[in-house]
Amino acid sequence: MRIAVAGEAVMDFTSVGDLLFQAHFGGSPLNTALAAARLGQKTGFLTQLSSDLFGQRLKAHLEANGVDLRFLVTHDAPTTLAFAVRTGASNRYAFFRQGSADSLYRPAPLPELPPETVFFQFGSVALLTDPAAACILALARRYHGDRIVVCDPNVRPSLIDDLDAYRNRFRGWCRHMDLLKVSDEDQVLLEPGVGPETAAMRWLDLGVRAVVVTRGADGALLFRPGRPPLAVPAPTVPVADTIGAGDTFSAGLLTGLLENGVASLAALAGAGDAVWARALTLAAAAAAINCTREGAQPPTRADVAAFMERDPGR
Repeated sequence: MRIAVAGEAVMDFTSVGDLLFQAHFGGSPLNTALAAARLGQKTGFLTQLSSDLFGQRLKAHLEANGVDLRFLVTHDAPTTLAFAVRTGASNRYAFFRQGSADSLYRPAPLPELPPETVFFQFGSVALLTDPAAACILALARRYHGDRIVVCDPNVRPSLIDDLDAYRNRFRGWCRHMDLLKVSDEDQVLLEPGVGPETAAMRWLDLGVRAVVVTRGADGALLFRPGRPPLAVPAPTVPVADTIGAGDTFSAGLLTGLLENGVASLAALAGAGDAVWARALTLAAAAAAINCTREGAQPPTRADVAAFMERDPGR
């Protein structure tokens, strides 16, 4: 596997009417792993699935999409359920995850990633509850300095009792990551009262090598130490649903970096504007395609190529 993603797997129920919900496979880390596999990358998913009906369906879905499950463990605790109600540009969520299989993730020993793994990504609600949080952070610490460690915090304030304490923990996580991808909503929650550039500079000062802030229809911004910000626009598409767009962006970004020769920490540090622009453009296109579909439905690499060919400006 070239990309390894650790975190939760969830059954998403999105509103389709008054107290009517449509089920989708979800969870930010699962979406990212699925999207990267669909984009043609050898991708592994580190998680604990329930043995219940939903867990069986999640496993079958991942297998059908070519996700490497060699590190999968199972538990008889239930699957996490998430309910999403659309509110225009974003969504409101309700999670049911106390005592869930993914929150109880505690593999012993910790997984040993194969030597060909370039990226290890962690984040999302899996970091809110031990033992899963402690195990995933232990993996980030283990591989920091050896692989490219990526974080997408995917902040869900409804699940966080003390945001100030969470912000302090997040700043500690920054010391064990190389690439940070946040949404503009995440940025405001993590560093309130400042703009994306100031927030990014604070994270870079903690040791992060590159920060990407996604801004929905306004595209994305890249920040690196000692270099001016790099902006990439987002394609204009008819939006059916934004669920999974950020996760698809993350997968597209890692795919784009790999396709442009970024396969080591040295290559990440030396990547110039042209490499980043190509990777971010691919990520934005993949996320845009996902937004034209109901639920998290990441595109294939062929889908993205066709989309970008139809829009030569990209």
